[in-house]
Amino acid sequence: MMRFTLHADMALNLPHRLDPRSERALADRFGGALAGIDEAGRGPWAGPVACAAVILDYDNLPSGLADSKALKPAERERLHDEILESAEVALAFAAPRTIDLRNIRAATLDAMARAAAGLAHTPSACLIDGRDVPPGLPCPGQSAIKGDARILCIAAASIVAKTARDRLMAKMGEHWPDYGFAGHKGYGTAAHAAALTAAGPCPLHRVSFRPVRATLDPD
Repeated sequence: MMRFTLHADMALNLPHRLDPRSERALADRFGGALAGIDEAGRGPWAGPVACAAVILDYDNLPSGLADSKALKPAERERLHDEILESAEVALAFAAPRTIDLRNIRAATLDAMARAAAGLAHTPSACLIDGRDVPPGLPCPGQSAIKGDARILCIAAASIVAKTARDRLMAKMGEHWPDYGFAGHKGYGTAAHAAALTAAGPCPLHRVSFRPVRATLDPD
């Protein structure tokens, strides 16, 4: 099968707002198997990046789908569970060690491709939040700047990725209680910086990130 890449907002007339009717028409062009891909956790000092791929059932959309950043935690939790009940979903993670070895961009793009490949049915096309189309997708892909606020399947992927990562970081906080992961989820807060200074990094930390690296080599 020929593989090709569609470029940002050029090859497809993508919606400019969350619109089930226009997105369903777009999905129908690809036989309904349109996957949205998004990530959570590129910026934190600790923990993995979580990437989700979601193929929505446009006859059974969860109510209130939106960019995960615009939702309260309780709404994200509800929508996460409803998405898993009604849609086809796959998750992939880029571990801290992989991020350190490959860099954050390459590690994230690889996890996005693995999430798409992990779907039970190969999508006909993928829409990816941001500017990059990951290499190695199992189908054509197009990037969509601010796609999580414009495209329902990407919004759903953002909710799944964010919720999965938050739950994982809360669990990791039980294993490494000195860092407060359940609260800040690995992001660079004052409390996290103080914990790093006091205890040094743990295996969840990204030592290639400057604030973490500084605790290993202050000079």
